[in-house]
Amino acid sequence: MSVGRICTRTVASATANETVAEVARRMAEYNVGTVAVVDDARTPIAIVTDRDITLRAVAAGHDPETTPVSVIMTREVRTVDEAVPIEQALKTMAGAGTRRLIVTGPEGKLAGLVAIDDVLDLLAEEVESIGKVLRKEQPRLGGS
Repeated sequence: MSVGRICTRTVASATANETVAEVARRMAEYNVGTVAVVDDARTPIAIVTDRDITLRAVAAGHDPETTPVSVIMTREVRTVDEAVPIEQALKTMAGAGTRRLIVTGPEGKLAGLVAIDDVLDLLAEEVESIGKVLRKEQPRLGGS
């Protein structure tokens, strides 16, 4: 299965010149802890997490209302094409030591975000489906 089938398609995004406060408000609006930073062509250039805001802005003494997000964003953004198998995305996450990847579509444009939680949700659904099959099989096994 491709990562594009399980990724979150509604992704909060920002530009590098927006302020930290604007990005924090967008996180609140979308109820997320991650914002993709994109250029004018919607190509991902960085990522900002609630942890980045806490540690790199607030704890460092930057004024969130005037500090551009470019000061605190993580520039080493990890991306994966939406057609990539989930297993490959997991290898990318493990190699980068991250729990989330930006998903790109045609021409490298922002298409979504995949987190380890998305993979865990898929696994939970599959385990539940297997359990249902086994429960249906149980009466036949006991009666044979």
